[in-house]
Amino acid sequence: MLTSFYWLYPILMFICGLWVFSSKRKHLLLTLLSLEFIVLSLFLLLIIYLNCLNYELFFSMVFLTFSVCEGALGLSILVSMIRTHGNDYFQSFSVLQC
Repeated sequence: MLTSFYWLYPILMFICGLWVFSSKRKHLLLTLLSLEFIVLSLFLLLIIYLNCLNYELFFSMVFLTFSVCEGALGLSILVSMIRTHGNDYFQSFSVLQC
């Protein structure tokens, strides 16, 4: 019975992250934070799944490495956008201006 609650929290975190990602699309920083929250919930779900099957946790380290690279790429895009446009609003820039 206690193990069913371990699965419930990461799934609830994933749903909350998707809800924030779909509702807060005005700022790039909010979307990046919600994507990182979704990745964190998937990481927690992966850890619980691998522990239940008694597997090694090496794959979780690979997943964590890729999620850190994804976060660094998102931050570099955010810094580049703030330097060129002055803010992180999606409505303040056009893709055709490049």
